[in-house]
Amino acid sequence: MTLLFQMFPLALGVATPIVICALGGLFSERSGIVNIALEGIMLVGAFFGATVSLLLESSFGSLAPWIGILAGLLAGCLYSLIHAFVSVSLKADQTISGTALNMLSTGLTVYLCQIIFNAQRSEQFIESFSRISVPVLKDIPVLGPLFFTNVFPTFYLAIALAIITWFVVFKTKFGLHLRSCGEYPQASASMGIHVEKMRYIGVLISGCLGGLAGAIMVLSLDVQFTVFSIHGIGFISMACLIFGKWKPFGCLGAGIFFGFSQVLSDYSGQIPFLKSLPSEVFFALPYLLTIIALLLFARSSVGPKASGEIYDSGKR
Repeated sequence: MTLLFQMFPLALGVATPIVICALGGLFSERSGIVNIALEGIMLVGAFFGATVSLLLESSFGSLAPWIGILAGLLAGCLYSLIHAFVSVSLKADQTISGTALNMLSTGLTVYLCQIIFNAQRSEQFIESFSRISVPVLKDIPVLGPLFFTNVFPTFYLAIALAIITWFVVFKTKFGLHLRSCGEYPQASASMGIHVEKMRYIGVLISGCLGGLAGAIMVLSLDVQFTVFSIHGIGFISMACLIFGKWKPFGCLGAGIFFGFSQVLSDYSGQIPFLKSLPSEVFFALPYLLTIIALLLFARSSVGPKASGEIYDSGKR
């Protein structure tokens, strides 16, 4: 039980960017646009979040990382605008557009690092997110040590965003319009809903949350920005979205599951029946679980019917 109490708070920290990025993908796919570019958006958000935080450390101290994640959010939004324009306005293939943005993000961030830091990585952070323990709540039996002791504060932000996403998508007029555009865009247009506008909004919200996730990841779990800071988390977030059946709380649960699988390698030496296995197995485990989850749940998880389809206003 002691080992679980040690592992779980770290797993929640790893799960945070996965959950937030998956929520971003939810907005995009619910509007009808597949956002393969989440990996690249996270990388761009991580770069700008890290850079702004580093530049403001001397002036703002511990507030610098919070300003940094806002910069990452804005950068992700602007970067996703390219995907929205190409996919919605130009009606290009969404998968190719997203793949191109993923490839561009690597070269772009390395180039900007070279200009700003004269290296292919940023300087090391002085200020970053630290773990906290919540007074009173940390003393609750079992739940206290798991969820309220030595936890990154950004995890509570992820929970808040999951609740807000659920309310917006399923309890508001805006959410109803967004979902209708991802299910029956032609029918939505006949009811006076501006399908292209809703899809733009869905992709931009996706970019905001993806950029936020990238900035949180690098400022919580890394000591500096590198081109390897994200290492596939954007793709795992997409699997998390499918695993969670395109629902906010499903994404939250799936994100914690994938986060736990990520930290298992750090504690495998302390688990008797896992000691004998090579460490490479555990490094590959999150990605193996991603594949297994897709194989098991891809058929039963039915996404928005028009997701990935090009909207043609003349088609009926």
